[in-house]
Amino acid sequence: MRFVDGYLPYLLARASHLVSGGFHAELHRRGVPVGVWRVLATLADGEPFTVGELAERVLMKQPTLTKLVDRMEADGLVRRREVPGDRRKVRVAITARGRALLEPLLAAARRHEREILAIVAPEEAELLKRTLARLIAALAPAPSAGEMEEDHAEGDDARGKQADAAEGLAQ
Repeated sequence: MRFVDGYLPYLLARASHLVSGGFHAELHRRGVPVGVWRVLATLADGEPFTVGELAERVLMKQPTLTKLVDRMEADGLVRRREVPGDRRKVRVAITARGRALLEPLLAAARRHEREILAIVAPEEAELLKRTLARLIAALAPAPSAGEMEEDHAEGDDARGKQADAAEGLAQ
């Protein structure tokens, strides 16, 4: 067996590429950029995030995400809200228009996930999801106090560098 065929980072990256590819084609057919999908899907539950928190979750560098959020806000898909008591901090939230765009995409994403997971037994699918969630929880850096107080700063930080590495792997 070749080294990469048993190397976890390669297997995760390859699986991510293959799993994501089909859904990215669906997004393309619908005229929705992958980044817009990632932001809307992350905000789907209604919880607003700072730009820094959102950048980490959507696997983008903060400056890149800031520009995307600017465009999405101009399109009425998201809105920025100041955090009471700290005008430097803003949170990004989904709007009704963003939700209207998102709902059919969520249905398509759920269909896509069911099709992919049908390849394995249901108990294997659940084990896979739980295992990946544990890996992410164990390996994701804990936010520092400075990161928790994210503002409009657009400098690269540790998360941005991590996101750079992950951006090419997990779409």
